[in-house]
Amino acid sequence: MKHLSARKALRRPFRFPAARAFAIGIAACALAAPALGQAQDDRMTPIAAPAQPDAIELGTGALPGATAKESWHRQYGSRFARNVTVATLTPFLPDPAKASGAAVVVAPGGGFRTLSMDNEGYDVARALAARGVAAFVLKYRLRQTPADMAGFERSMQEMFSGVARTPLPAPASAATDLAPQLADSTAAFRLIRARAAQWHVDPDRIGMIGFSAGAMLTMATTLSTTEAKPAFIGNIYGPLGSMTVPRDAPPMFAAIAADDPLFGNRDFKLIDDWRAAHRPVEFHLYEQGGHGFGMYPKATTSTGWFDAFVRWIDMHGMLKRAR
Repeated sequence: MKHLSARKALRRPFRFPAARAFAIGIAACALAAPALGQAQDDRMTPIAAPAQPDAIELGTGALPGATAKESWHRQYGSRFARNVTVATLTPFLPDPAKASGAAVVVAPGGGFRTLSMDNEGYDVARALAARGVAAFVLKYRLRQTPADMAGFERSMQEMFSGVARTPLPAPASAATDLAPQLADSTAAFRLIRARAAQWHVDPDRIGMIGFSAGAMLTMATTLSTTEAKPAFIGNIYGPLGSMTVPRDAPPMFAAIAADDPLFGNRDFKLIDDWRAAHRPVEFHLYEQGGHGFGMYPKATTSTGWFDAFVRWIDMHGMLKRAR
C-alpha cells in the first residue's frame, strides 16, 4: 500500500454544527432499513474484516489516541466498519473502453462512528463504474466506540434516544471536529489526481458524493478546504440547513425523503443558499424512503435517486469522453 503525506488545507468555517452532527448522524445506522424482505435482519452480527486487497492507505496517519481496533459487523444484509483508525481509498475502475474520464469519491455514512461500506460505499461505486465513472470508496477515520458489540449497541441506543427531535444548535466550525476526516478526504483527492493518468481520470472532473454523515463530510470538504475542489457534489440524505455558499461552489445534487426522521422535517435552506449564490443545484424530495435508503432495492421512488444523479452529471458534461 502506498502512503501519501497529508497536509492541512482549511479555509472558511464550514457552517454546520459538527459536534452535534456526530450525535445526530449516528442514528443513521438504526434507520437504514432496506427492502421489506430484509427487515427482520436488523441485528448487528460481528464478522471478520473482509479482505481489501485494492485498498490504498492514504498516509494521513493513525487516529490520535485510538485504542480500539477496526472491526466489522453485518446488519440488514450489509457490512459495516467501525473504529477505523487508518484511512484507505478503494478504486472501482470502469472498463477502459467505457471510461468517461469522470471520477467520484464516495463517502459512506454512519454518524462518524461506523461506515455503511456496502449500501453507501461499494455498491454505489460498482454502479458508477458500470456507467463509465471511476469511483473511489473512502474509508475515513472514525470516532472510537466500545470494542465489544454489546457496548457498541448500548452506545448506539444512548445516542439515538430522542436525537431525531433534538434541534440543531447555532452554526459552528467543523474544521476542528472533522479534522481527521477532512485530512482523509483531501488526501483522497490528492491521490486520485496524482494517479489520474494511470486510472484514466480527468483531474478536472473529480466529484464527491456522500450519504448522511458522509454528506456532511462532502459539504465540509467542499466548503472548508482549499485543495480538494470537487467538480460536483452529491448530498444524499444529509442535513440541508443554511450554509455560507461561495461564488465558486460546484454544482450540487441533493436528495432526501420527506419521511426521513433525522433531516426530513427540518428546513432545506441550503438549496436556496445555492441558488442565491447563482450556483447550479438539483433537489429531489422523495415522498418516502426514510433515512439510509442508499442502494437498497426499496419499493419507493427514492430508489431512483441513483439514475437521476447519473443523468445529472451527464447533463453537466461530466460523462463526455475526451477525444
